[in-house]
Amino acid sequence: MKLRTLFFTLLLCPGAIFGQRYTTTKTTTSNALSSFNAGRDEAGLGHPAIAQGYFEKALKADPLFIDAKLALADNYVSLRDFFKAEQYFEEALSLDSNYAPVAFFFLAQAEWENDKFSECAQHANSYLRSNPKNLKRAKQAERLLASALFAAEAIKKPLPFHPKSLGDSVNTRWMEYFPSLTADGILVFTRRDGGHDENLYRSEFKNGLWQTAEPLTGINTDRYHEAAQAISPDGSWLALTCCNREDEGAQGACDLYWSQLKSSGWTPPVAFSATINSEIWESQPSIGADNKTIIFARGQDGATPPVALWQTSRNASGKWEKPEKLPPHINVGGIVQGPFLHPDGQTLYFSSDSLPGFGGDDLFLSRLQADGTWGVPENLGYPINTKGNEGMLVVSLDGKTAYYASDRPGGRGSLDLYSFELPEFARPQPVTYAKAIVRDVMTGNPIIAKVEFVDLKSGKVFAASNTRANGSFLVCLPAGKDYALNVSKDKYLFFSENFNLVDSATFQKPYVLNIYLQPVSNAGGAKPVVLRNVFFETGSATLRPESKIELDRLAQLLTGNPTLNIQINGHTDNVGDEKANLTLSEARAKAVQEYLIGQSIAPERLRFKGFGESTPLESNDSPAGRARNRRTEFIVF
Repeated sequence: MKLRTLFFTLLLCPGAIFGQRYTTTKTTTSNALSSFNAGRDEAGLGHPAIAQGYFEKALKADPLFIDAKLALADNYVSLRDFFKAEQYFEEALSLDSNYAPVAFFFLAQAEWENDKFSECAQHANSYLRSNPKNLKRAKQAERLLASALFAAEAIKKPLPFHPKSLGDSVNTRWMEYFPSLTADGILVFTRRDGGHDENLYRSEFKNGLWQTAEPLTGINTDRYHEAAQAISPDGSWLALTCCNREDEGAQGACDLYWSQLKSSGWTPPVAFSATINSEIWESQPSIGADNKTIIFARGQDGATPPVALWQTSRNASGKWEKPEKLPPHINVGGIVQGPFLHPDGQTLYFSSDSLPGFGGDDLFLSRLQADGTWGVPENLGYPINTKGNEGMLVVSLDGKTAYYASDRPGGRGSLDLYSFELPEFARPQPVTYAKAIVRDVMTGNPIIAKVEFVDLKSGKVFAASNTRANGSFLVCLPAGKDYALNVSKDKYLFFSENFNLVDSATFQKPYVLNIYLQPVSNAGGAKPVVLRNVFFETGSATLRPESKIELDRLAQLLTGNPTLNIQINGHTDNVGDEKANLTLSEARAKAVQEYLIGQSIAPERLRFKGFGESTPLESNDSPAGRARNRRTEFIVF
């Protein structure tokens, strides 16, 4: 908290009334007044050490000179001797607490510097009860009061906090900061060398160690700064900050750019459109797991405070919408920056110098509420936050480990990267990921296919992309939803899978798949295609509403391939009567056939058959095995 000089305030203080037990500039002795005025002159010239002698001389001549006590207290603030400042503010207030009520505010600030948070809160509150007319200072006092109340409680309950350096493979004698992570553990960060050039580096965690960091080729330049980046959770693209560029897309001093990872490496950065970039400056992006959300910091007056957080989303046509400012309970003023939107899509971490905390920049989190708004920020607590500046935090996919930059003692450079275990209250929702390579079943070659994850409850596409040139994709899957995966390509049968993260989920181990697509031209005699997102009411052949997404996709496949004929097969687990299971499986297969006929698929192109419990894919000895055996599939005839 910055202390403000008291001198000009003192000039407005009322004169003393005769009979009081102290003196003022109007009633003190001439010797005391002469020393006081000399001290005030020296202080005004920026000579607090000299001024101290004059104020002490004034008080020696008149120990009850209240203006001299206040001036000496303020002078000790300039000398950063806050214990002496506290002493003399208290002495002045003990003479008359109504003479200069603003002294309560400056006393509270001195007590803040002395880590006397309870006393700080008490005296900030005393100042506010004096009904101050200076509204700006009153607002500062309200902030100080809130922070002091928070700090007083936080230091009573310190959190476990044991930061560990990421090691010499990442940290150097230069500055490392702005860590960012992919879902599968690739670290990308900013490094500033001795010549103050900022570039991006990457490191991979293998065999329990971070590997030697390497520069991102294709992005880094010798001429410009490339910094304050975010890598998408799937690792396919970057959003980064570039400053003072002379290319056509540049809008302000610093703008947001993007780059894609191709088989040949990273593409040269390209500026986002003027929809996102402005004439001021934009920096510090964070990319959502859906690849459709960016939260970033934007200044409001050049490169100086205030700085606020903004959010933009990519619409169905692929264009970024006009950014919207995050709500006032997050953007409370001052500097709000360093956003990190966890892949759970529900937990936002950021730093603020204006919310209740330990002063400077503190780390906070806000959670997305059921109504789609961001909740009240929570301070991450002590000693994660201190009276220094904390920021640039990201959190691993499992929510247990946080990474941040710090200049703490024992590091290699002025800023190094560290990790620490995040307290449970501050952890995001569980997230896993599905990672796969898509290949042609006939040749084994990777193919570029469309990948789509759909929230079965809402019917909305959660994430959609194409596989990379090597056929791979990775998608983060937050807990609490039932996802349908569909992988498709023209002239191929599609692949489907279900990820029910509502009823059960294993987040310690991601889903790793090898997906083979069958060309339609060679589909005769191919393995059955399982429709993992076709669901029925329990013990019934009634299709559940969420089956519509998958069945409509099957209808589209048949419509686009008019020579394709399929047989729908129904299967059950071994629970219940064998004959009843056979009947149920046939009824379910028939229900799918009837749905497709309702979508204008000719009946002669469709057959159905029930197999009951006769052809399990897995053992029926476990709930998971029985769930896999209850299935609907199709074969080509």
